[in-house]
Parts: sequence; structure tokens; C-alpha cells
Amino acid sequence: MHDTFSRRRLFLRSGAGFGSVGLMSALASDRVFSGDPSVGDGLHHAARAKRVIFLFMNGAPSHVDTFDPKPMLAKHAGESPNDHSIDKKNRAGGYMPSPFKFAAHGESGVVMSELFPKLADHADDLCVVRSMHTDVPNHEPGLLLMQSGHQQPTRPSMGSWLSYGLGSVNANLPSFIALSPGLPVVGPQLWSNAFLPGQHQGVEIDTNHSDVEKLIHNIRHPHLSRSDQRRQLDLLQQLNQIHRQQRPGEASLETHIRSMEMAFQMQREASEAFDLERESQPTRRAYGDSEFGRSCLLGRRLLERGVRVVQVFYVKKNSKQPWDTHRNNNSGHEKLCADADQVTAALLSDLKSRGMLDDTLVIWGGEFGRTPYAQVDKDKDPKKAGRDHHHTGFSMWLAGGGVRGGLMHGATDDFGMHAVEQRVHVHDLHATVMHLMGIDHTRLTYRYSGRDFRLTDVHGRVVDDWFA
Repeated sequence: MHDTFSRRRLFLRSGAGFGSVGLMSALASDRVFSGDPSVGDGLHHAARAKRVIFLFMNGAPSHVDTFDPKPMLAKHAGESPNDHSIDKKNRAGGYMPSPFKFAAHGESGVVMSELFPKLADHADDLCVVRSMHTDVPNHEPGLLLMQSGHQQPTRPSMGSWLSYGLGSVNANLPSFIALSPGLPVVGPQLWSNAFLPGQHQGVEIDTNHSDVEKLIHNIRHPHLSRSDQRRQLDLLQQLNQIHRQQRPGEASLETHIRSMEMAFQMQREASEAFDLERESQPTRRAYGDSEFGRSCLLGRRLLERGVRVVQVFYVKKNSKQPWDTHRNNNSGHEKLCADADQVTAALLSDLKSRGMLDDTLVIWGGEFGRTPYAQVDKDKDPKKAGRDHHHTGFSMWLAGGGVRGGLMHGATDDFGMHAVEQRVHVHDLHATVMHLMGIDHTRLTYRYSGRDFRLTDVHGRVVDDWFA
């Protein structure tokens, strides 16, 4: 029988099969680092953390109002900063001291502001990094850099890289889930798999809802029983496999086949995992009923069931970046921190009570910080003063997952303008997170468009001072 070549098959064969590289990567990706990270099976080195949850404060919290006290701001209040790094001098007012009191907490003496009374009880679990810095003070590139290691779209997000490197613990749930009650600035690019195989795309869940059927659409088939669905899917998958065999080199087909099987398995697993009603009243009360509270409680349930990476975005349905306090910084932070404090403390307590904190890495922070000087409106009303974007020095913290608790790492200058001691770039954060998860960031690469890519590109160093 005469073998007829399609144009696509002709190019694939004449190109010595290079088109099959993507499919080979897709099929092999779960074998790169399979197994339990607690024993280091298949990892670059023994992992300290099995899973990670990143609590992302969209819009950027003010470091000088939360974790980095600066008494010099009060001494020089109202004075114009003599700093050539200020890009938008027309928006810059004088130095603005924080109205919030700071105190040391725990046996370790970790300092934080009065905005976090409940988190203060966990001071000895926190590694507070006061010397973060990033490349730009604009939201879009700042968000992309923090999530994907690159200022421009579209590169794989950190969650996708971890999914690609570590594979899945639970075959019935995605390895990477993004919880967001609204689209943040930039949107789905923040959990994109980009050129990595499609199964490593973050699955977005809208946590405006608590009802399982609203959280995940089509979780139940309107007509067929589960056994009927299984027979239907088996037939469809057989046809898909025939289709794939006739089109070698198309990784998207393998991704599509996997996604259909995953969707079927999730009908059973997700119905239980996403049902917050299964939690006790005291637990739900501890987290509260805010969007952030529901997201973090759901995040804990997903981590407990084998999801590798959970990204929680602090956004609201009608607010893409609540922490972007260009106006009313003080009152804005009072409200935001009250919610974040309750929920974050509840998550840490919950993880600890379940014996999960030791191998769960918790990260808290935004895309950059906020200026130590005021941003005033056209009326120059000091009561409405805000703080502008600030990228040369800000704070984040980590807890659990092999991190050394009770640590304050690095420092900014006397005014909180620039990171000056033990500086940590976003690339360094990514390198360290990957190291804690058992991955050497220089060795986890993916070949695309003629070059090897990695999360940290050609940058990044592991900050081993953070390790317990």
C-alpha cells in the first residue's frame, strides 16, 4: 500500500525528527525528579521541603511599616530625600515615618510592627529577609520577574519549573495550582508554563466562591454516571492515541490526552479536596471568611493532598493590587494587615498542628516595597499621603521547609531606601527555593528555541544562611 506523506510529516522526517524533541520532553518530564523528596530519590540533593505555598501580596506592602523599622524617618520627617535614584521626583514628598510601633517578639527577638499581633506569636518560625531588591519599580515587569525570573512575558513561572522538575505526588490533582479571587495585573502569565510541557501550567481557581461546583466548573457530569464516563473517556483516549501516532512530534496532543484524564480523575478527588465544608468550624473561624482566608485554607488542603506548589494571590474581585497604597497608605495597611495577619497566622498554626510546617515552605511578600518618603496628591493633604513603588530595598519572609526560624537577614540603609547588607535579589530567592526543594537551579534546564533556559537564567545564588 502506498504510504502518503502529509506536508507536516515530510518536514518532520526530513528534519531528522527534531519535532519530536518537545514530545520526548513532555513524556520524560515526570521522570526528571520522581519520588519522595524527603529521601532525595532522583533529586539533585536531599530536599528540605516537599511543597511550597507562596502568599503573594499584590501591589507591594510597605517594608518600613511592617518588618523594617526606621527611626531615622521620624528624625528627618518631611525632609526631601537627597537620593539620585528617585525616578519620579515630582511625586516624591518628604520622608514619612511609620505611625506603627515596632517590637521584638519570641525568644529570637524578630522585630515586626504592631500590625501583625497574631503573626508575632510565630516570630521564632520566621526568616525575615530585609535586604530584598529587584530590577524595576513597575508592577508588570516586577510581577513577572518575581514569578518567572524574567521581566518580559512569557517565561515559565516558578511553580511550573518546580512542577517540571519534581513531577506530581498525586496523579489525580495538578502539581501546581494558583488560587486567585480575581485576575491580578498581568494575569495568567504569572502561572504560565510558557514553553514547558502543558501539564506544568498552573491551574487557576477563582476563590471568590466556596461552593465546589462554582470553584471548579463541570466537576460533575450532568447526565452520565462515573462508570459510563470512564467507558466514554477510554474510547476517546483510544482514538486520541491513534491520532497522536499518526502525528509524531506534536507535544500538544500528549498534553491534551493527559489533561482529559486529569479532568476525569479530578471529578472525584477535587470534590473532596476543594470542599471547605469538611473543615471544622474552629478551623474555618481561625482563617476567617475573606477571599484570602478561603484561599489559604484551600491551599493547605491541597498541599495536604500532594499538590507541590500553591500560589495564593492577594487580590479581590474588583481590585487587582490591593497593597498598591499610593494614597492613604497608613489606613490602607491597617485594613490589609488585619486580614493578612489573621489568615497567615492561622495557616502557620494549622500547618504546625498537622506536622506539615517542617517540610512545607511558606513564602510571604510582594513584587517590591514602598518608598520611605511620602507620595502626596495634588492637594498635598498629609492625611491622605501614600507611598510610591520601591524596588531597591524591601522585605519578605519565609517559614518552615528547612528554613532557619527566628532570623532577620540583611538590612537596608538608615532610611530604608536601599538594601546594603547581605543583599538578596529575586534570582537568589528563586535559587534558594529550588535548593530547598532538592533542585540545583543551574541544572534544571529546558532546551527551547536553540538554547537552554532555566528559572534563574544566568543569575542566582543560594542563600545558605537561611537554612536551619
